[in-house]
Amino acid sequence: MSETTRWRGLPTSTLAVTAAAFAAQGFGYAAIVSTLPTFKERLDLTETLISAILLGVCVAAAGGSVLADVIAVRRGSRWALAVGFGLQAVSLVVAINASTVAMFTVAVVVYGVGLGCVDAAANMAGALAEARSSTPLFGRLYAAYTVAAITGALATSGAQSTGLHALTPVIVAAVLAVVVAALVLRFGDRYITARPPTHEPQDRARLPLRGIWMVGGLVFAAFVVDSAVATWSTLYMEDGLGTTKAVAPLAYAAYLGVVLAGRLAADPMVRRWGRLHTGIVGSLVALVGCVLVVAVHAPGPAVVGFALAGGAAGLLVPVAFSWAGELDPDRSDEVVARVNLFNYGGALIGAVALGALAGNASALGFGFALPAVALVVALPLLRAHRRSAQAPLPDQGRH
Repeated sequence: MSETTRWRGLPTSTLAVTAAAFAAQGFGYAAIVSTLPTFKERLDLTETLISAILLGVCVAAAGGSVLADVIAVRRGSRWALAVGFGLQAVSLVVAINASTVAMFTVAVVVYGVGLGCVDAAANMAGALAEARSSTPLFGRLYAAYTVAAITGALATSGAQSTGLHALTPVIVAAVLAVVVAALVLRFGDRYITARPPTHEPQDRARLPLRGIWMVGGLVFAAFVVDSAVATWSTLYMEDGLGTTKAVAPLAYAAYLGVVLAGRLAADPMVRRWGRLHTGIVGSLVALVGCVLVVAVHAPGPAVVGFALAGGAAGLLVPVAFSWAGELDPDRSDEVVARVNLFNYGGALIGAVALGALAGNASALGFGFALPAVALVVALPLLRAHRRSAQAPLPDQGRH
């Protein structure tokens, strides 16, 4: 097989391993988040301490994204994936056996580093796979993440209701992390790795910073929405709108349903209409949803609004990371790692700033104006990136 054919072709096993990495990440994150009440009870954690720990996880995850960049530049994204999953497996085992708050806190922070490392490396691998297959893939990859996350949450519910050990899903997540790390190292040698550097060191110092900031802005906006809905939708439904405990989670369930539908539709939409129009559709749908939550304070419209907000994570996130992989194809690992950092900034704003601005549960509806503003800012970034991508690179032809 010629070198050209190899770069254009993508074995099914490589796509499967890349999808498995996204799925293992989704299952593991859902398992650890959905079992927090169990850890809270075992270790007598306060809500304030849990909030502080989650904040530490976001900061640690940003560090993990930087770690993935360092590893990928030297050894390729497959090694960054393997290291990230290794850190997750070790930290989950420690968390399961933690007998003190300090031990659990250290384990969760280390998990955050592994989380960020895998986040960045999985997107690196996805960008490489998409480039070598010459077809949109990120929608399917993120759909695998979402399906696995839903499975992880259901597994926690099942463990609680069937009498299994409450932390069984976390144990499964640790095993999956080890298995996927082994698969990546075994089957990712030629395909889940960066291209060899083609520039001199002085040229490699220049990255497409304008493009990184523009695409990063899209990722930031999408995760402001995602974090806001994940953190506050159930609380707003129950305490702000007075719904029952059985009805309140329907808002987040509806959101996840639209996220999954969007991710399954993303690749066909990109093939038919292109990334720009797919991203605009996702942003506008999510914007309508956030405005509905702000304007109409009633359970039914709120559920519909939260569901429509899933357009951002469903369509905008796959489009953004797909674009990131093309900003500098020879250095896609470095670019994706930097774009991935905007993920955690958005998560912090959506989870922390929205709650601080709202002040109390009854005002949370108005607080969703914040993700709406983030989406309004993202819309011109989509068109700006499109124009930038069509313009010649300043250094083109000089290497």
